Amino acid sequence: MQGGDLIEALLVLVFAFGALVWRPYLEPRALRFAEKPLWCFAIIATLPVALRLALLPHHPAPTPDIYDEFSHLFVADTLRHFRLANPTHPMHRFFETFFISQEPTYSSIYPIGQGLVLALAWNLFGLPWAGVLVGTAAFCGLCYWMLRGWVTPGWALLGGVLAVMEFGPLNQWTNDYWGGMLPAAGGCLVFGALPRIKVHERMRDAVLLGAGIAIHLLTRPFESVFLCIAVVTYLRPKHWKLISVAALVALPAVGITLVQNKAVTGSWTTLPYTLSQQQYGVPAALTFLPTPKPERPLTHEQELDYRMQSGFKGSGPETLTKFLLRMEFRIRYYRFYFLPPLYLALIAFLAALRESRYRWVAATCLLFALGINFFPAFQLHYLAAIVCLFVLISVVGLQKIGPWPARMIVMLCSAHFVFWYGLHVADESTLSRFMRPYETWDAINHENPARRIAVRDQLARTPGQLLVFVRYFPHHVFQEEWVFNAADIDASRIVWARDLGPAENHALMSYYPHRRALLLEPDQETPELADYQEELPKPEERKPEPKAGAKPLLRFEDVK
Repeated sequence: MQGGDLIEALLVLVFAFGALVWRPYLEPRALRFAEKPLWCFAIIATLPVALRLALLPHHPAPTPDIYDEFSHLFVADTLRHFRLANPTHPMHRFFETFFISQEPTYSSIYPIGQGLVLALAWNLFGLPWAGVLVGTAAFCGLCYWMLRGWVTPGWALLGGVLAVMEFGPLNQWTNDYWGGMLPAAGGCLVFGALPRIKVHERMRDAVLLGAGIAIHLLTRPFESVFLCIAVVTYLRPKHWKLISVAALVALPAVGITLVQNKAVTGSWTTLPYTLSQQQYGVPAALTFLPTPKPERPLTHEQELDYRMQSGFKGSGPETLTKFLLRMEFRIRYYRFYFLPPLYLALIAFLAALRESRYRWVAATCLLFALGINFFPAFQLHYLAAIVCLFVLISVVGLQKIGPWPARMIVMLCSAHFVFWYGLHVADESTLSRFMRPYETWDAINHENPARRIAVRDQLARTPGQLLVFVRYFPHHVFQEEWVFNAADIDASRIVWARDLGPAENHALMSYYPHRRALLLEPDQETPELADYQEELPKPEERKPEPKAGAKPLLRFEDVK
């Protein structure tokens, strides 16, 4: 047993002792408080944000590192300029990068939803990460509201607290810009509205259902197909009027998607994502579609990414065996969606399958699991819409397992969260440093891109308008891309450019005559900026003219 395991076990004993002593005092008050939905919603929505902000001394706002994050931030920056796409830059060959198209417009390949929230928060609070925190608050609060439609108020309150512990301040989605909380909040609206529509048949619940579908459509268009299938299979023909209302509410999201398509790709029906597949071959297509061959020349890094994503499918046609093997590999990701003590509740949920509504919950989870399996890659936010159903499964499993076992599991979850959160509060302690390698599925700055932060700080200390050429080594890891620019490149203080060789670089320096040119070699052990030493292109070597009367050189075609 590691030292951390021992401390966590001691915490469980403390919680167990507290439960024995304080249960007669706390439980009745908690149940009475659970009858106040507005207060419960407000506290559960505020708690994860407050806990995360309390960690700012050791864990500041996250720095983007993966190209998906930069692409979503690019959507936000574009929207802040009050446009959906940017004109192609005349020197765009220097700015080629992942998941951002250069032609016919300079635009992100991603839907507008995540970037829209980041842009609003960016303008209101001065930093895009505020939009991520808003999404976290929305998801946790709406998860509690969703549970109120399925279980009693007391169990819904417990589920909201579990959501804070699982998906709150320490969660990956709260600490990056990739997106997860927004489609998860949309899923809460959908799965919270459905049981209310079935019982009360109210118009407002249909509106909330449509709003949830719209949010999900603007963030995860592909998985929205499975979300709509789940909605249709839950409701009955007598609910078609309310379904129509929900469809009308969701219709503007379809319109926004079409307008974005037209602005970015020039076609109403071609998604920016699809255009990227046609031009670059990435991101990978669905397994039952052929891997698109890139239309345009790729950088070395883009070529590697294309080969890797194409290789996800393996050789030969898609078979059921491959499909199932890929699904088996992905099952391990359940660790992200369930705290370890809740594995017992997951097993106990099987007893609830006697009820048709819980069979539908299990079938919906299976539908999503099978549906996203058609995509060769996997990211955690692909299942964001049904994360609230995972919390529901945990709560129902705790109901079925019995009162005292359920209390013990909740104590284990609480001890687990308090232990790891406490280590982040005391981040510089010896124990915290010792336990860092054992922290799983959390991404709160321990793996923050220190190299990017060091270069960013060095650039902040460098005055004036800058042009940074990025030169990669032959062994460069292509996922570690550095060339990412703002929506308005020419107006930016710092312009990042690929090193294309002396002749090409000279052309870009002539385009930016008043910028100080720097060179960054990020593959060095310690990346450092230095002034770019311009190498004028060497004149082409000419073959010497033969002297008069000299015998001409022997040519290949002269050999008989």
